[in-house]
Amino acid sequence: MKIEQFEDKHLSHYSYAVLSECEQKVILIDPSRNPAPYYDYARQHQAQITAVIETHSHADFVSSHLEIHKTTGAKIYASKHLKPCYPFSPFDEGDVIVAGKIKLKALNTPGHSNDSISIVLEHNGSNKAVFTGDTLFIGDIGRPDLRETQKDATARREELAARMYSSLRDKLMKLEDDVTVYPSHGAGTLCGKSLSDKKSSTIGNEKAGNWALLQLTPEQFISQLTSDLPFIPSYFPYDVDLNIKGAPSFGESTSKVKISKTSPAGDGKGTWIVDVRPNSVFMKGHLPHSVNIMEGDKFETWLGTIIRPDESFYLAAASTEQLNRMIWRTASIGYEELIKEAFIITDARVQDPVLNLNDFKDNEDNYTIIDVRNQQEVNEKKLFKNSISIPLPELRHRIKEIPTSKPVVVHCAAGYRSAAASSVITSELGNLTTVYNLGEAVKEFS
Repeated sequence: MKIEQFEDKHLSHYSYAVLSECEQKVILIDPSRNPAPYYDYARQHQAQITAVIETHSHADFVSSHLEIHKTTGAKIYASKHLKPCYPFSPFDEGDVIVAGKIKLKALNTPGHSNDSISIVLEHNGSNKAVFTGDTLFIGDIGRPDLRETQKDATARREELAARMYSSLRDKLMKLEDDVTVYPSHGAGTLCGKSLSDKKSSTIGNEKAGNWALLQLTPEQFISQLTSDLPFIPSYFPYDVDLNIKGAPSFGESTSKVKISKTSPAGDGKGTWIVDVRPNSVFMKGHLPHSVNIMEGDKFETWLGTIIRPDESFYLAAASTEQLNRMIWRTASIGYEELIKEAFIITDARVQDPVLNLNDFKDNEDNYTIIDVRNQQEVNEKKLFKNSISIPLPELRHRIKEIPTSKPVVVHCAAGYRSAAASSVITSELGNLTTVYNLGEAVKEFS
C-alpha cells in the first residue's frame, strides 16, 4: 500500500493517490483540474485508476473528477448530500471502498459544508490514515462561511459551525492518536484562517495543538470559528457550482482559448485586460484598462477575486511560454472559459508615473494614501496615520470613496497587491488624479 500526496503550491491544495500494490489499483482523492500527474502516477506503477473520491464540492479550485471518470471509467464517489449532476456512487457513513487489503471508510463530517466527508484508510485491519478534506487542517479547521449565497448567511454559518464542533468531537477525535491526518489544504489557503505549513500530522498531535480540538464549549468554539474570517473571493461560489456540475476536459478546454501574437483592437472600457508581467515592466508600457495581476504564487486567488465569474477578460503576457503557463493556471479555477483572447504584448503605449519617494516621505499630507491590505493587517499595524483602508477584494466596489483632490499613493505589505490595486484605480479614475504604486518601497515604512 502506498499513499502519494500531490501539491498545487499556488492554491495550497493537496490531493492524493492511494495505491493497492497487490491489486494494482489507484484511488484518487480530491484531484486538481489537470489530471496528467495522476495518469503518470498510475502508469508508473502499472496500475488502473478505479475510483475518484470528492470530500466535498470545492470552492477554491476545480476538480478533474468528471474528466477522469470519462477517460478511465473510474467511479466517482461523494456524499449524497452533495447532490451532483454527474454520475456518482453515494459515499456516506457506513460505506466502504475495498482495494486489496485497503478499506476506505466514509465519515460524514459536515461543518465546512453540509456535504463534507472524511475518509478513513484501514490497512490490514488497522486504521492508518484519515483524509480530512476541508474539515480538519493541520493547526486549524475549515471555514463555515463559503456557502454564503443564501439570504440567511449568518444563521447558516453558525449552524455549520455547530455541526463542525460535533464532527470533530464525535467522529475525528475518536480515531486512534497515531492515525495520520492528510488534509486537502495547507498554509496559504483561504479555506481556513491560520493553517500550519506542515503537510501531514496525526490525530494525537492535532488533539494537543489544534485550537479547535482543545476543551471548548460549543459557544466558545462557534464564536472563535466565525470571527475574523478572511474575505471570500468572487470565484468561490462559481467553483462550487462548476464542481457540482463537473468541469469540461482540461486539455480540450484550455486548447480552445484563442491566442494572438498581437494586441487586440480596442474593445472599449468594458473588458479588462489582465496583464501578468512584472510591475516594473507593466509601468513602462501597458494597454488601457489593464489590471496588473502579476505571475506569482497567488495569481489564481487574485484573478478570481478581482475579476468576477460573470465577466470576460483578455489575458496579456510577455511571451508564448508565459501565456501558456497562465492559461493553465487560469484553468485551475475554471476561468479559462472567461478568456476572450490571450495575447503577447506588442503595443504598450500607456506609461505609469513613478513616485518621488523623497517628496512622499517629506510631504505625506500632500497625498491620499490608500491601504489595500486586509482589515486584520491594518488592525495589527497601520503604516500611515492618515491612510484610507480599502482592502483589495473590496476595491472595485468602493472606487468612489477615493478622493481625487490629491495624488493617490497605493500600498500593501510587499508590493504585489498594490500593483493590482493601483492599476485598477488608474483605470477607474481616468484623468481625475495621478495614481502611484508605492510597491516594494513600502518596506521602508514598515
